Amino acid sequence: MTRDPDTPLILGFPEYREPARRLAAQTGLDYADIDIHTFPDGESRVRLPQQLPHQVFLCRSLDQPNRKLVELELAAAAALQLGARRLTLVAPYLCYMRQDTAFHPGEAVSQRIIGDLLARRFDTLITVDPHLHRTTTLQQAAPVRRAVALSAAAPMADRLLGRGDRPLLIGPDEESAQWVSAIAQPAGL
Repeated sequence: MTRDPDTPLILGFPEYREPARRLAAQTGLDYADIDIHTFPDGESRVRLPQQLPHQVFLCRSLDQPNRKLVELELAAAAALQLGARRLTLVAPYLCYMRQDTAFHPGEAVSQRIIGDLLARRFDTLITVDPHLHRTTTLQQAAPVRRAVALSAAAPMADRLLGRGDRPLLIGPDEESAQWVSAIAQPAGL
């Protein structure tokens, strides 16, 4: 199939296929799957469509990130080899953002390392409520050309208000207070 190089394409990884398809439907963009095969030794073969347009969106939540990051890197490199000129990563959960400083000597500052890794291939990064504690902006954490940090607080507060009860919101740790408060306060919880 010949693709128009000016029509953006959304690519979804296997475990994120349905949300990526919904995004394509909502935006009116074309969609294609990224095929992943795992070999017995744990390595991954990543396969993209043979022809890609200039603008490609790769969609994958980066929870359980170690294997996913390698496959994402393979997919991004292949996309650029297959004709993409601009890559956008849509990652609702962005991994390795908590370690934004070395708390003890010898620790890797994973936020900076993973941010730099993503910035090597991606022009744009779109995520939801990234863990930015001591880092002011998403672009400081991931120095891409365009960094977009969306918030889920308002839709979550609206959903809770529509329930008709008054749930108690609890976060897993002290640093989660910012997100719990952003949901609870508008809903009066």
